[in-house]
This record gives sequence, structure tokens and C-alpha cells, in this order.
Amino acid sequence: MNAPSIHSFLRDDPALMSVQKPGRYIGREWNAVIKEPQSVDISIALAFPDVYEIGMSHVGLKILYHILNSDPSIRAERAFLPWPDMGKLLQKKGISLYTLESGTPLRDFDLLGISLQTELNYTNVLYLLELSKIPLRSIKREKKYPIVLGGGPCTANPEPVAPFFDAFLLGEGEEAIVEIVEIIRSTHGQDREKTLSELAKIRGVYVPQFYTPCYFSNGTVKKVEVNHPQAPEKIKRRWVRDLDSVPYPEQVPVPYISVVHDRAAIEIARGCTRGCRFCQAGMFYRPQRERTPRNVYRLTEALVDSCGYNEVSLFSLSTTDHSHIREMTRELAARLNTRKVNVTLPSLRMDHFSLQIARDISSVRKSGLTFAPEAGTDRLRRVINKDLTDRQILETITQAFSLRWRDLKLYFMFGLPTETPQDIKAIANLVEEGLRMGKGVAGKGVNMHLSLSAFIPKAQTPFQWCSQKPQEYFEENVALLRKSLRHMRRQVRLSWSDFQVNLVEAALARGDRNVAPVIEAVYRMGGKMDGWSEHFSFPLWMEAFSLCGVDPRFHAQRERTEQEVLPWDHLTIGVGRDFLWREFKKAFSEEATPSCKPGYPCHGCGAC
Repeated sequence: MNAPSIHSFLRDDPALMSVQKPGRYIGREWNAVIKEPQSVDISIALAFPDVYEIGMSHVGLKILYHILNSDPSIRAERAFLPWPDMGKLLQKKGISLYTLESGTPLRDFDLLGISLQTELNYTNVLYLLELSKIPLRSIKREKKYPIVLGGGPCTANPEPVAPFFDAFLLGEGEEAIVEIVEIIRSTHGQDREKTLSELAKIRGVYVPQFYTPCYFSNGTVKKVEVNHPQAPEKIKRRWVRDLDSVPYPEQVPVPYISVVHDRAAIEIARGCTRGCRFCQAGMFYRPQRERTPRNVYRLTEALVDSCGYNEVSLFSLSTTDHSHIREMTRELAARLNTRKVNVTLPSLRMDHFSLQIARDISSVRKSGLTFAPEAGTDRLRRVINKDLTDRQILETITQAFSLRWRDLKLYFMFGLPTETPQDIKAIANLVEEGLRMGKGVAGKGVNMHLSLSAFIPKAQTPFQWCSQKPQEYFEENVALLRKSLRHMRRQVRLSWSDFQVNLVEAALARGDRNVAPVIEAVYRMGGKMDGWSEHFSFPLWMEAFSLCGVDPRFHAQRERTEQEVLPWDHLTIGVGRDFLWREFKKAFSEEATPSCKPGYPCHGCGAC
């Protein structure tokens, strides 16, 4: 159905009011960029495979939207996945999934970019393609369909969804997207093979059909063969050396409905210096790069002026590691205080310095405090390279309560390598001592919320060779921790992740192309929106794994050897395999690796 049909539906059909949150689908928000199709020579749809409220909070999409639309010859528009009620309505009406700016069906664009932020969105990718009336598998797409490009942190191992994409961009997109668009422009009207061959020449672009995995009889990867002359042996990720040298939006579309992060977001740094061995983002976005304070001030004031937000978030993987963070928070608080605009920091370290900053920026509204100790003992934190001691944790908790915060949230992880019952019990001891010290400085009424998640081994990290613990292990340790916290139940709230979801996520995170039929089978049987608890179906996933002859535990709960070829070994995010293996070995000897920043010795990870 053509574009006027969707406009007619949105304008005249009362059925729109029968779905949840119809404001998700109407588009035309303040600051949206709308161009006439005839005024451009190339069109790009930027799609997020989750609902509007999630996708509109993603900064990466806003950056690419800004960069592409800054070129008068390019039309870039946004699309998000509808909630199942709207999806059924679109299918019933015969309307293809469309962009918010012009109502154009996604299949009519030259390039369809899909953001891959989490493995639990993989069935959503298929749902998005089917709603767009685009064949699910790349090999079945004819010349008339757009090139389907995936990007985001899941490209650290995109093999489970490789058959559904024409290409992936490994790494950061600000500079690469311009090169990709020029190839799409120069090969317009030619065969898909020609376009993909040219895209494969771009650093960071991975065309999966140009690579053939070969397997041993036991199911492990023997090798990945290159089957096309233009394809490199190893795909190397793209990264931006200077954040100030690439564009960042000074105005963004302002949603009509509440979204998850309804505030101005300023990325003050990219990458992390800490090197936590479980953290894929910390490896994927190395090395750390900072945006200068002057640029941060300019972008902040521009976004507040153009969007009317009453909150600004200064974010990065480790915000308080920015070398000018104290200066920036004080300056921005002074500039924005009179306008009643709050400054927040979403990621704080458990140290006195971070608390000082939190106090500096709480003059307008006092935000909650969240910290991530990750593990209950100094020993286990050394294993994961978390540079944090019990003493620092308790000092930070005490200082936070003394500064009139009454409720702290702490994140812990279960199932880490070398973990013992003593490490679990130590969480309760740490919390009990923190509450005792908190009462001493703040009196009664101090509380904590503990959020527990299962360790998921991720590709391109030092723990990519580790196994995930079985569900029974996690359940036993939740019971152990609950018992240890029983006498504190009025002061401590406890929540934990769904361990069945964690098994599926781990299987997808370390899976190979044999997992692709499983994802498609789940989708064909009605599975989608797996990141939403009300839609995730563990029995459905287990049935699909069984039907496809794939054991999820083979991918999730099996340790790897140093010699085993990993499904993603032909892709490099910059951090070398040798470095990751050294870090893996150091974990088991409880040896820490110092931060990766100026003034410290280089660890030779290869990212720079």
C-alpha cells in the first residue's frame, strides 16, 4: 500500500484509537526532519527493532539521523517496531511498516539500517522485515528491495542473525555511514551483488554471504572460508578517533508521549578505561575518548534550547572518569540551575569523588543513586578486574546516606567465574554493614534495592571462553542470598533477572549461524518482543531449539579452549584475541590489570 494510504489510516480510521499508545505511530514530532522525496537522490530508513519509547531514547539513532539529514541530497527517516496490537492492525489493513516522517513503506527505501542493541531483539528483526514485506533472508531479496544493514554492539558476534542481513557495520558509524551511503548512491540501479561487493571494500563492513563457516563433526567451528574476491580475511571495526571532529545533534525530534529516557542526552566520552573482564561494551568501544568541555557546554545549551527538556544526562560507560567531569558538572549546574534544568549522571563509580559530583548536581532535583559493585568480595572483584574494595563500597554507602540519600540501588552479578557460596553470602554481609553504618549517620529510614543478574559470557571479552552456570545454580544462590538477608527484609528489596531468559540470551550471544533457523522457527511459531517479560516464552524457545537440532547449552554452558575457533574470530573489534586470552588467564590468578588511560603503561590490547 502506498504512502497516502497510511496517511489516510492515521487521519481517518478510528481503529487507530483501539491500540495501546497510538501516539507511537503518528510521527511529525517537533524537530523531525521532513524532506520531499523528489528533492533527494537517496533514501535511508533508520529502524529500531523495538517500540517507539525504547528507540527514541537511543542516542546512536539520533546521531545518524542528524548526520544523514545534514546532507540535502539524503532523506533519512525513522521507523520503530509497533506493539503487537498495532502490528496485527497493519497486517489486517494491508499496510506495510512505514517511516514516521513521510509514511513511506520501509521496502521502498534504498537502505534499511537496523540497530542491534540486544540479542533479545533478534525475533523483532524478523517481525520488522515481515511487516515491511521484505523477505526475511538476504539470499531471497531481489534488486528492488533495500540493502538491509545491521549495526550496534551485537555485531561483536552477528552470526546468529547473519542470514537475515545483507551487511553489517562493525563498530562506530559516524564516518562509515557516509562511505556506505556513497556506495549505495554510486551503485544505484545495479545488481545487489555489485553493491555488496563494493560495500565489502569499506573497512568495518561485513557481508556475511561472502563467508562460509565450516564445522567439525562435534559442532564446533573448523574455519570460516572467504568465498568472494572483494572480501577481506578479517573484518576490522570502525572507530572515531576524535569525538569533537564528528557531528552531534543540537536538536532532536521531541516525542509526543513519554519515552524511557525523556531528557537531553550528551555523550561526554566514549569507551571505558577500566577493563572489566565481563563487559562487552568496555571492549567494543575502546579506547576511551573524551568530548571537550567547551563542546559539551555548547551541545547542552543547544539541546535544551531546541527541545525544552528539564533534565540533561551526561553519559558514557564511566562518566566520572572524564578528566574534566567536576569542572563540567559545576559549570552546567550553574548555567542551568536558574532554568530549573537538572543535570544527571547515569553511571557513577563507588568512590568519594563520584558522590561529591552527585551532590554538586542535586540542587534542582535529587536523583536516585545507583552503583554497581558487581561482586560481594574483594577477591571476586579482582577476578573480574573491578577496581573496587569492600572499604570503598562501605565508605561510599555511608557518605551517600550522610548526604540525605535514603535509598540506594546496587547491582550485583551471579555466576561469575570462580564464584563460591562465600562470595554470595558476602553480599549480604556488605549490605548489612552498609545499613548499619548508614543508620549511624542518617538515622532510621535508610534502604537498599539489590538488583541481581546472571552472568552472560559475551563475544570479544576475556570471558568469551567461560561457561554460563545452569538455571539451578542461579536459583540456589538467590535462595541463599534471600536467607542471608531475611533479617533485613524491611530495609532491603531484592530483584533478579529471569534465568530462563538469560540462558536464551547467552545462547544467542555466543551462537553461530546454526542458531539462525532457531530464531526463525521461534518467530514462525509466534515469538517476538522477547525483551518484554509478558511476551517471552521459554517453552517456545526450547521447542524451536529441539526442532532445529540445536542444544542451547552447547553455546551457553560450554567452556571453550584456547585453540577452539570461535564463530566470530573473523571479526575483530580492535582488542586482540591474544590480549583477551591473557586477561582470561589473569582472572583465574586474581591478577588485576590497571586502567587504560594516559599516565598508565599500555597493555597492548590492540584497540588503538
